[in-house]
Amino acid sequence: MFRIKAVQMPSTIEAIFVSAVIIFIMSFSIIFLETVPHIPIIFAVLFLMVYGFIKKVAYKDMEEGITEGAKVGIAATLIFFFIGILISAWMIGGTIPTLVYFGFNLVTPKFFLAIVFVVASIIGISIGSSLTTVGTVGVAFIGIASTLDISLAMTAGAVVSGAFFGDKMSPLSDTTNMASSVLKVDLFDHIRNMGWTTIPAFIISLILFAVLSPNITGADFDAMYTFQAGLLDTGLVSWYAGVIPIAVLIICSIRKMPAILSLALGSLAAIIISFFNEVRSLGDIIGILYGGYVSETGIEEVDALLTRGGMESMFFTIGIVLLALSLGGLLFTLGIVPQLLSAIEAKLQKVRSVILSSALTAIGINVLIGEQYLSVLLTGESYAPQYKKVGLHNINLARVSEDAGTVVNPLVPWSVCGVFITTVLGVSTLAYLPFAFFCLLSPILTVFYGFTGKTLTYLTEEEKLEAEQEALQATNEDALA
Repeated sequence: MFRIKAVQMPSTIEAIFVSAVIIFIMSFSIIFLETVPHIPIIFAVLFLMVYGFIKKVAYKDMEEGITEGAKVGIAATLIFFFIGILISAWMIGGTIPTLVYFGFNLVTPKFFLAIVFVVASIIGISIGSSLTTVGTVGVAFIGIASTLDISLAMTAGAVVSGAFFGDKMSPLSDTTNMASSVLKVDLFDHIRNMGWTTIPAFIISLILFAVLSPNITGADFDAMYTFQAGLLDTGLVSWYAGVIPIAVLIICSIRKMPAILSLALGSLAAIIISFFNEVRSLGDIIGILYGGYVSETGIEEVDALLTRGGMESMFFTIGIVLLALSLGGLLFTLGIVPQLLSAIEAKLQKVRSVILSSALTAIGINVLIGEQYLSVLLTGESYAPQYKKVGLHNINLARVSEDAGTVVNPLVPWSVCGVFITTVLGVSTLAYLPFAFFCLLSPILTVFYGFTGKTLTYLTEEEKLEAEQEALQATNEDALA
């Protein structure tokens, strides 16, 4: 039934206890000790191995489970490297600086909150990182709002909503690529499918921010103008830099080219444009593609936004992905996840129950552990067989894992995103939470579509037959074992 076979099956109480210990290890380390997720995951893996030895599970079986778990992340690893290359290429080519510059041109005294939301969305899509968007232009908007005496909680809500919209819908986003890779769904098909929930959530959020926007008669936008001046000083801003690489990526998407090829062509277009911005040797360009672009405008906020990219910048994310998948593989091998799912399997017979359960699981992992990567990874790995069982394509699970996983993390005060945003913007998570409309609407809409059956993608008859054969084969293998 599952991709990784369990070598033993604990009792439900035992599975709950082991899960609780892992949740404690992860939560205590990330929330209270404020550590990066890597070490807690290793501690959790070691705990599971000790548990496995107590249960007399062979080390070879546990090692095989870890390997099988990590194996699915190899494709994602390669894509992440190309994302790092694309980001650095789009920096030296001027694509990202141009999009940010013209995004700020949209800001006017009217509909301030709505425009903050739109600009944060544009920049989020451009760079594929919600936290970078929040930590750079988000800080600028908070400064402007403070000067104009506009609600900082509302402004932060608009920034967070836009940043996570952009992160969710960007082909440069690590969580978006992770969800598509783990569930073996084409990246651009995944992004298009997310549009069914994301676009309505965006429109509703935009209307709400427009209604809530205060009337501003006189505005001091010095912080924004300083930001724009810094971008111009880079010499990277031009209309063609903002159009051509994006057009290449869109054309590749329409033609349904593989993600790696699309990212490579988008990078190549930006690299060619970079020769018109500054004369660089081939060695310099290769160095930037690996180590990332370093901005030296002298303006701290601008340099923080533009200094990024490169293959090297992806090591942190790749490390989390491989460790989390290894943890997941061990959880399946030792029968923890299969036993927990079997306890509720009787209730997972209909489409609506499967979608609701997977959405609640993604939210629960965010709340209990505070880590969005694990939310996406474990939800995808755990529920893929259940989605097949009720005739749903994996593309639905990829969407749910992001709607209820990726965008929920900033709403949890002790989560990685929640702590970062509160620290950077100076606005508490609970203060901006009611105004993070996009993040609140996404899980609601994904569950709503699950209950109505709208916008869901079902398996074809051929895919159903293949799924039934796989399930039968897994049952026979379990019986033989």
